[in-house]
Amino acid sequence: MNISELKQNLNQVTAINFRMPDGSYLPAHFHVTEVGLVTKHFIDCGGTERKETVANFQLWEAGDYDHKLAPQKFLHIIDLSSKILGDEDLAIEVEYQQNTIGKFGLEFDGNDFVLTPKQTACLAQDACGIPDKAKQPLTELANSSSSSCCTPGGGCC
Repeated sequence: MNISELKQNLNQVTAINFRMPDGSYLPAHFHVTEVGLVTKHFIDCGGTERKETVANFQLWEAGDYDHKLAPQKFLHIIDLSSKILGDEDLAIEVEYQQNTIGKFGLEFDGNDFVLTPKQTACLAQDACGIPDKAKQPLTELANSSSSSCCTPGGGCC
């Protein structure tokens, strides 16, 4: 999700609920403690220089159980952050404290904001010698005459 989508979705809800990837919900008394611009400038394992920039939202909870962030207040926080985020419609990354700080993507399912898992990946698979695993139909695998393939009664298993 990007900033414009978040604003649009906040205008459609009367309450803000964040759901974790496991289906549990953040407590209703969460805070948005930071909105920031995060730029990662790096070189991948193949030697290609890359730069990624995201809008980062940090969510936090404390013992103030009467606190509840309204959609309009969240929109106000986003508007205040525009002097840092600029005018670009950036992708959003969410931080939330778990055993360590977890980083998540963000989606909206029509009712709830859903924190989605983020994954690492090799960006230079060809330079690392990682083969392209193209999907092959099982029928082609079964008809393959490869000597490394086990056959019933072949003694390899």
